[in-house]
Order: sequence, then structure tokens, then C-alpha cells
Amino acid sequence: MSNNYQDIYNGILAGTVAATEAGVNQALEAGNDPAEILNQGMISAMKEVGRLFEEGEYYVPEMLIAARAMQAGLGLLKPLLVDSGVEPAGRVAVGTVKGDLHDIGKNLVAMMLEGAGFAINDLGTDVPPEKFVAAVQDDGVDVVALSALLTTTMPSMKATIEAISAAGLRENVKVIVGGAPVTQEYAEQIGADGFAPDASSAVTVAESLVGI
Repeated sequence: MSNNYQDIYNGILAGTVAATEAGVNQALEAGNDPAEILNQGMISAMKEVGRLFEEGEYYVPEMLIAARAMQAGLGLLKPLLVDSGVEPAGRVAVGTVKGDLHDIGKNLVAMMLEGAGFAINDLGTDVPPEKFVAAVQDDGVDVVALSALLTTTMPSMKATIEAISAAGLRENVKVIVGGAPVTQEYAEQIGADGFAPDASSAVTVAESLVGI
């Protein structure tokens, strides 16, 4: 990694918004390419955050503050990335399924995916199947990520996948499921394409599903 991006990298790992924003501004003022700043400074840092989480050195709070620092830096880059025509790694619709109002896990997944270069359509909580269908149909998302924290709302995951199929869109999109009560076995049972037990693995699964 170039020394130009070390401050950004360190700022994200430390979860320091001010340091991350300062690093991004400094890199831009030095004439560095926004896409290069994103890839070498920010995405590389979030990959390291994911690795530290998987190895038990980071926990959910550390991931959250790192992701928030990343989002602050990304906010400075987004207009420039759009202007330069940089394409995202993929487009993901994220939401907590109908009947479930929990959002911490969903928010963390969205932030981690954004940190990996995906464009995120956050549908929020208590999302009915038809809203996920619309995201596939109208927004052209590549991946739908369904979250549930209650065993009573897990059937909404199955209902959502069935609604996508009924709309004739199942071949157009990959579906990932996750949340505390969700298992690999349940994911397979309802016909999901992937299961992610945590936000870090959601990135790995999403990348594999879009061919990264």
C-alpha cells in the first residue's frame, strides 16, 4: 500500500472519523485518483478489519466504529467516484424481513459491504417481500441480503425468496440470509444462495456470488 493512503488505512482501523477524513482530503489534494484511494486506502483497511474480526481480535463494537469511519471517508469520495464513472463491485439490497424491527446486524452488514466496494440499497426494517421484489425489478440489484433476529420472523425469509421467484426474477439475483437464529441448514432449506453468520463473512459470500 502506498504511503499516501496509510493515514486513511490507520484511521479506519482505529475507527477515527477525523483522521480518516483528513487522510482522504490529503490524498485528494495530492492529486491521487479517487478510485485508487477507495481501493488501496479504504477497501484494504476494511478487509483487514474483517480479518481481525474473524481472528477474534476485533469484536462488533470495533467493526462498527471502523465502518463508520470508512463511511465518513467514503462520503467525501462518492461524488468524485460517480463523476469518474467508477462502477461498484455489485449492487446489494439489504433489509430486515417483515415483522422484524432489529437493525444493528443489518446496518453492520450494509456498512461492511459498502466498505468492500458494493453499492447499497438499504431497505430498512420490517420489509415486506414485495419491497425486495421491487429492488430486484426496478433497481437491478445483484444480491438481496435478508436479515432476521427472531425465529418467528425467519419464515418471512422463505416468503421473500418465494415472492422473488413468483415474479420471475429468481435467476436475476443471488440471495444471502443471516441473523442470530439463522443457520446454513435453514438457508439451504429455503433456497438461499448463501448464508452469512456475521457481517465479515457476508462480504466474503457476496463477493463469491458476484464472481469477485
